[in-house]
Amino acid sequence: MHGIVLRVYSDFIDVLTEQGERWQCKVLGRLKRRRRLTTLIATGDGVSVQVVNQAKREGQIVAILPRKSTLSRRRPNTTTPVEDVILANPDEIMVVFAAAEPEPNLYLLDRFLVAAASSEIPAFIVINKIDLTSEARARAQFGLYERIGYPVFYVSAVRQHGIDLLRRHLKDHITVVTGPSGAGKSSLINSLQPGLDLRVGELMRMGTGKHTTRWAQLYPLDAGGFIADTPGLRELGLWDVRPGELSDYFPEIRALAPQCRFSDCTHMAEPGCAVRSAREHEQIHPHRWASYQQLFAEATNTPK
Repeated sequence: MHGIVLRVYSDFIDVLTEQGERWQCKVLGRLKRRRRLTTLIATGDGVSVQVVNQAKREGQIVAILPRKSTLSRRRPNTTTPVEDVILANPDEIMVVFAAAEPEPNLYLLDRFLVAAASSEIPAFIVINKIDLTSEARARAQFGLYERIGYPVFYVSAVRQHGIDLLRRHLKDHITVVTGPSGAGKSSLINSLQPGLDLRVGELMRMGTGKHTTRWAQLYPLDAGGFIADTPGLRELGLWDVRPGELSDYFPEIRALAPQCRFSDCTHMAEPGCAVRSAREHEQIHPHRWASYQQLFAEATNTPK
């Protein structure tokens, strides 16, 4: 049988087969013995399963399919670089923010988007709780991201506004969900997949306790595709961004960088900088420019 890994915990792996059945599996011993510089098996991996107990739906993973992408980090405390794969084969990252309650922090949104970009996974934005303001007000606040090129969905999980459109976007994708506390991620996922009944605040807890797992979990969607609950992008991406790479993660800056006089321009003080010239002519939004400066200062460990 072929399937996809929904969760890895201890020595057990939950697999959803192509027939729609959930099996509890272990990994074949010879696969474990192979020398590797990456996680042997991770949530999202495609696998081949051999039946051990048909009645109990217990199996053995005999093959792991090649990964097309990973959400990963370098394993700490190792002399040889080893990749810790948090999620295999993600297609996109859904960054969820609230239109109100809590008041949106656009600087924090920029951090999430940079973390996603550094993981080389496409990101889109979902603005939840527009029932607390209005769609027009939410668009006025977050429209700058649409102009940059990010897809932005305006939804209300409470009133089911925009849910069908978002559900169609998620179809047949493995979508990582992330965002700050209070954005309504659990309520949103419950709206997308009725019957899942995630408790409010349940998402994003993984990796926060001494005995909790740091691996992801997939939730299948009836409309097709999966939602991935992960430990959070804040511990994965931004911390390893080099100052010279940061401009690559701001689309509006990346587009202008080739016009700079120096190929290694940081856009902070160099002469002939096309990016600063564009900023002076208001072609880059003031908020985004402030975020770039702040994140550059953090990446270089200099004062703001």
